[in-house]
Amino acid sequence: MNPLTNIKNVTKLSEYELQNGSGKSWHDMYRDSAWIFVGGFSYALTEGDIICVFSQYGEIVNINLVRDIKTGKSKGFCFLCYEDQRSTVLAVDNLNGIKIMGRTMRVDHVADYKPPKDNAKLDEETLRLYMEGCAPKPLTKPSHDSDKKNHLDHKIKK
Repeated sequence: MNPLTNIKNVTKLSEYELQNGSGKSWHDMYRDSAWIFVGGFSYALTEGDIICVFSQYGEIVNINLVRDIKTGKSKGFCFLCYEDQRSTVLAVDNLNGIKIMGRTMRVDHVADYKPPKDNAKLDEETLRLYMEGCAPKPLTKPSHDSDKKNHLDHKIKK
């Protein structure tokens, strides 16, 4: 399907849901995936540029900007993952069809994203990020005893 036709169809579907308030959304079939597809953007955009635009709808934990193997240049599309799946709904509804640098972007859900298979060519750190993601890890809460000790140390120093 033509990307512009796809953009128009997604927009019509979202508008229909808003008007009819059926209670069930077409986004629900993607509730198990926090990945979205972003396509049609300028080859000059970097991962940082894309993250700047898309982070307004949630914390981005992974991005795969697809590049030409030989030249390393962007192919104009990427896959990105949000920390919270609900952010994908906001991104698809609000960024699908917008123009950046004179190019209309297509933003859509991805039901079942698989990381690239050419893992042998990746350096160790990039491979780790693909497998684990780059979301912040929760901090461990200090034990109750160490909190009391720190509080006492603070009082003694005064």
